[in-house]
Amino acid sequence: MTAIWHLTPNPEHINKHMSNGTISEHLGILVTEVGDDFITGTMPADARTFQPYGVVHGGANVVLAETLGSTAGAHVIDLNSYKCLGQDVSATHLRPVSSGLVTGTARPIHLGKRSHVWQIELFDDAGKLSCISKLILAIIEHR
Repeated sequence: MTAIWHLTPNPEHINKHMSNGTISEHLGILVTEVGDDFITGTMPADARTFQPYGVVHGGANVVLAETLGSTAGAHVIDLNSYKCLGQDVSATHLRPVSSGLVTGTARPIHLGKRSHVWQIELFDDAGKLSCISKLILAIIEHR
């Protein structure tokens, strides 16, 4: 398989420099793996991400999904000429996560000139699918 990256994502750089001072840092989101056509990251299931019933908040799942998809999208395009912005995100929550890590993997469904569509699957520590998300990114030329 041919890699999709314009610039191959570097997890250490993303975690140290791109996440500093953002919601990703606040929620403990880390990029952990990069493949030819995917990016994987984790988010702790803890007080930072819980809703009142002691499980990961659906909004936290969406933040993880959009973070992974947007980070991946930004590495597919030439950031000197374009930027990508989230245009639409949806999530279907399938099972609650109450401990450990939520692990997500973003893969492209469509990589067009003006838009990207990414599918992000989130799993609990037992490898059970907890959420599936779709992210649409607008690809905008710098002016």
